[in-house]
Amino acid sequence: MHIPDGILPAQVCAAGYGVTGLVTWYALRKINQKPDPTAEIPKASLMTAAFFVASSIYIPVPPASVHLILNGLLGVILGYFAFPAILIGLFFQALVLGHGGLTTLGINAAMMGVPALLAYHLFQLRFWLGDRLSKNWSTGLFAFLGGSLGLGLAALVFLTLIVTTIPAEFDATTERNAVMTLSIAHIPLMLVEGTFTAVLALFLQRVKPELLEGK
Repeated sequence: MHIPDGILPAQVCAAGYGVTGLVTWYALRKINQKPDPTAEIPKASLMTAAFFVASSIYIPVPPASVHLILNGLLGVILGYFAFPAILIGLFFQALVLGHGGLTTLGINAAMMGVPALLAYHLFQLRFWLGDRLSKNWSTGLFAFLGGSLGLGLAALVFLTLIVTTIPAEFDATTERNAVMTLSIAHIPLMLVEGTFTAVLALFLQRVKPELLEGK
C-alpha cells in the first residue's frame, strides 16, 4: 500500500510533506508534554522495527497479495509516538526495501500515520466502557477496532489518492480496476491486524499494563 515515486503529481507530494510536517510537530509537542518524554523511546524503537519488518511479510489474498502494515497497532501501543515511528520506518523502508519513495514519503506518512493517531484515540474509549464491559472485553474490543480501522482508513486514503490522480498516459480503467482489487484485498488483512492488535493488547494488559498508552 506504499505509493512509489512518479505516481502522484508534484503538488500532491508537496502537500503530503506539509501535512506530515504539521502532524509531526503536533505529535512531538504532545510527547514533550509528558512528565518524562524519553521514557517510551525504547518501546517506540521496538515498534518502529516491527513496523519496518512487517512490510516484508506478505499474505496471499487471491488474486493479489498484501503485506502487513501495523499502523493501527502502533497507534494503540505508542500513542503520539506512533507518527514519528511510522515516518522513520517508512524512510528506511524506502531506502532499504524499495517500498514507497522519498518524494512520496510525506504522503505515505500522512496516509498511515494519521489513521494510527485516530486508532490511538479510539483505543482510549475503552475507559469510557470500563463500567459497562469487563476490562478485558473493552481492551480487546477497542484494540481490535483500532488495529483494523487504522489499516482500513489508510487503504481508503490510498484508493482515493490513486484513483483521483491517475496520470493521463495511463489506462484509467485498467488502473482503477487494479487499485480497487488491491484495496478490497486489504479487507481480510484488516481482520488479521485487528485480531493481532487485540491479542497483543490483552497480553500487555495482563503482564505489563503500563506499556499500554494512557494507562
